[in-house]
Amino acid sequence: MSVFINLKEKMKDLFVKENIYLLSLSIIIFFLDRISKAKIIKNFSDAPYYVNEYINLNLIWNIGIGFGFLSTNSNLIYNLITLLIGTVMLVLVYLFIVSEKIDKFIYAIIIGGALGNFYDRVVYKAVPDYIDVHYNNFHWFTFNVADIFITIGILIFFLRSFFIKY
Repeated sequence: MSVFINLKEKMKDLFVKENIYLLSLSIIIFFLDRISKAKIIKNFSDAPYYVNEYINLNLIWNIGIGFGFLSTNSNLIYNLITLLIGTVMLVLVYLFIVSEKIDKFIYAIIIGGALGNFYDRVVYKAVPDYIDVHYNNFHWFTFNVADIFITIGILIFFLRSFFIKY
């Protein structure tokens, strides 16, 4: 019960100027992701676009989670994974609310990217990935702008966890 009382008090803190700025960052990341995906979906079909010798733009539809992990043709499993991702996002919002400054920044970045991919899962039933980084015949996993921000947020989180002690 005290968790809910604490959450209610923290919800009041959500509208502090610092939080508004950081939530705005999440929204900006979400819209950067949406704009990039809309352009890719509109302008790319099956043929990849070669940016340079290390990067291609090649639209693929990912029905799994990160890097195609847990891809399935089962609607039940897909919906359960989507529900799980939505639950994790709610936990991230809660952690954002109760966290200190640097952690709020980290969670804001992750939430912005996660929201972009979650939107795609709900609207398109798949996430459009299109950035193909490669060297010769070795191709990294294809990813998108949302994935970049999620990865940056997680890396900062781990670096902060190892090197910054409170």
